[in-house]
Amino acid sequence: MTPEEFKEALAQKGIELSPKQLEQFEMYYEFLVATNEHVNLTAITAKDEVYLKHFYDSLLPALEIPDLSQNAWTLCDVGAGAGFPSLPLKIVFPQLKVTIVDSLNKRIKFLHELAAKLELDEVSFYHARAEEFASKKSPFRESFDIVTARAVARLSVLSEFCLPLTKVGGRFIALKAQKAGEELAEGRYAIKTLGGKLQADIETTLPKSDEKRHLLVIDKVKETPKKYPRKPGTPAKQPLEAPQGRK
Repeated sequence: MTPEEFKEALAQKGIELSPKQLEQFEMYYEFLVATNEHVNLTAITAKDEVYLKHFYDSLLPALEIPDLSQNAWTLCDVGAGAGFPSLPLKIVFPQLKVTIVDSLNKRIKFLHELAAKLELDEVSFYHARAEEFASKKSPFRESFDIVTARAVARLSVLSEFCLPLTKVGGRFIALKAQKAGEELAEGRYAIKTLGGKLQADIETTLPKSDEKRHLLVIDKVKETPKKYPRKPGTPAKQPLEAPQGRK
């Protein structure tokens, strides 16, 4: 997907990118590839692939969930890595108030520099483990309208990272690929335990490649019990699973 095809694909969805926004994506690409030479940010560096599998892919939540693009939501991106999906969303929908959490300081440094280059405001960066950032003593706990995560962990683990950060009445959106159904089946207990309820499993495809993508939209319907998230490392080692005989 060339930058021109990227622009055209979004135009077909009713999103007209300004010259400044197109320039921001170009700067994003150039800085990503340059930094990736000495900091491991992405295995995808070919320009057509970055525009399709990183930039366009990151915008899928707003393309498939209309109200996401229409309000000044507070959005927390957990394990953002090279800034996906939150920074492409912020470029296209500048009213979003974005908070990025990542456990690797080198990535946070890259994102901080990137946001400055792109002249993005109302973007905050935190070097932290998700379990600490969402702990019962954290001022960020249950404070975000939208929490996103892409390519971070399986849903049973991811829910323990993200739902404690989602305010009651807010949404946790997990960006997944082909194995979403399998992850959803094993993650239902965790979602319920942590105060969530599946609203939708939206299946879509990337243009040109027809690769399948799933957006798992989980409503936060009640407060997360204070004992979650557990201490750093525990969710990944011992994912929340239903006791035998229960679902």
